[in-house]
Amino acid sequence: MLGSILSNILLVLGCCFIASGVRRDESTFNETVASTMSSLMVVAATSLIIPATMYAALSGSSKSTDSNILVLSRGTAIIMLLLYCLYLFFQLKSHAHLFDAEAQTGEGGEGGEGQASTEPEVLGPIPASVCLVLVTILVAVCAEYLVDSIDAIVASSGISKTFIGLILLPIVGNAAEHVTAVVVAYKDKMDLAIGVAIGSSIQIALFVTPFLVILGWIMGQNMTLHFEGFETVVFFLSVLVVNYLIQDGKSNYLEGAMCIGTYLIIALGFWVYPEDTNADGMVHRFFGHN
Repeated sequence: MLGSILSNILLVLGCCFIASGVRRDESTFNETVASTMSSLMVVAATSLIIPATMYAALSGSSKSTDSNILVLSRGTAIIMLLLYCLYLFFQLKSHAHLFDAEAQTGEGGEGGEGQASTEPEVLGPIPASVCLVLVTILVAVCAEYLVDSIDAIVASSGISKTFIGLILLPIVGNAAEHVTAVVVAYKDKMDLAIGVAIGSSIQIALFVTPFLVILGWIMGQNMTLHFEGFETVVFFLSVLVVNYLIQDGKSNYLEGAMCIGTYLIIALGFWVYPEDTNADGMVHRFFGHN
C-alpha cells in the first residue's frame, strides 16, 4: 500500500509533469482541487506519524504499548473513513464542478462543448462493467502468482523483500494506470492526470488502509496503523515535497524531474535498507524521547 502511494505521488506525477512539460513551457491545473488533494495526503501522513510517535513515547512505559496503539489505530481508521466519505461527497456532489476534468477540453475555444460531445463512445456502461470485472479478476490472479514468486526472486537475486514490495510491485501492478495518467498529461489534461495520480493515493491512504484495520478488527486480527519508522518518515517527506510542488496550480518539466529524483532517492534507500534493521530505534532518534 505504501509503495503504491509513493509510486503514484512521485513517479507517476513526475512523469505527468515531464510529459506535459516537453510540449509547453508551463501547464496549469485547478489549484483548489490540487490543494484539497495534497491536504488530504498530509492528513493521511499524520495518521501514520502519530502511532509511530506514540510507540516511541510509550516504549519505556510499563503500560501496554500494543493495546494503546491498537485503540489509537482503530479510532484513527474510523475518522479516516469518515473523511474519505466527506471527500467523495465534496468531489461528486457539493463541489463536483471543480472536479470536472473533461471541462478543460471545452475551455480552449469556440464550440468546446460540441467538441467534447462528438467524442465516440467506445464501450457502453454494461460492456464496460463486464470488462472491468474480468480485468480485475485477471489482475488479481496475476498478482497472486507474482506475490507467490517473491521468495524465489529474493533467494535467486538477493534483492530484499522490502525493495520488491515497496518499489517493484507497485510499478508493475499500477503500470496501466501510470500510462493513462502520462498520456492525458501529454494531451495537456493536467486536472485529469493529477486526479489519476493523487486521487489513487488518497483512495489507498484514506480508504484501503483504514478499511483493512477495521476489517481486521471485525475478523479478530489486531491490525494497526503502526508502520515502520523509516517507511513513515519517507511517506511524510514525500507528501511534503508534492505538497510544495502542486500548491501553485502550475507545473513544468523541472518539477517533474524533482518528483522522479525524490522517488529514485527513496528507491535507493530501500535498496540498501537491511531486512533485519531495528526500525523502532530509528523512530526514537527521529522523533526523540524522554
